Amino acid sequence: MVGISLLFSIIIGIPLGILLVLSRPGQALDNKWLNHLLNLVVNIVRSVPFIILLFFILPFTKLIVGTTIGVKGVIVPLVIYTSPYIARLMETALLEVENGVVEAYTAMGIKTRHIIWNVMLREARPSIILGLTIATVSLVGATAMAGLVGAGGLGDLAYRYGHLRYEVDVMYITIFILIILVQSIQSIGNRLATRLKKD
Repeated sequence: MVGISLLFSIIIGIPLGILLVLSRPGQALDNKWLNHLLNLVVNIVRSVPFIILLFFILPFTKLIVGTTIGVKGVIVPLVIYTSPYIARLMETALLEVENGVVEAYTAMGIKTRHIIWNVMLREARPSIILGLTIATVSLVGATAMAGLVGAGGLGDLAYRYGHLRYEVDVMYITIFILIILVQSIQSIGNRLATRLKKD
């Protein structure tokens, strides 16, 4: 559930983040209306709590995957919830790249797509990794709520066996597993970002 959702969120979120940067004033695709529209959409989706979004887009989810329950039924809301988050983190990471470096490559006549791939994304790799780590941790938290629509996972285990059956031990174990999982993801992300900074 986390892996598939993260993959699709990255596929949508990274280009969206790049577009947010390139459509800013003074950038290669300078377009204030597009930039305002993208910012508006990203901010609206990010401001909706996952549990509300999950139920709000049920008709859309059914249209896309044919069901609103189970793992398939929760992938679409997870992707819609995470993509704008990744886009905003990507935008922040790319804006950290020194403008002088980008301007130097632009002055040499190098095409925008090459500058994006070989300069911006390359220079921002440590920040991108840290951003994706934060997004993954957030996604793990969202999948814990996905159990409410029968998607299984740790959230479903805690709710069905811990809460409904009053088995407090199950809830404690679930929380402990989630803490270990989040700590592991964050540690891996931090190490990878540190290694990329040294390269």
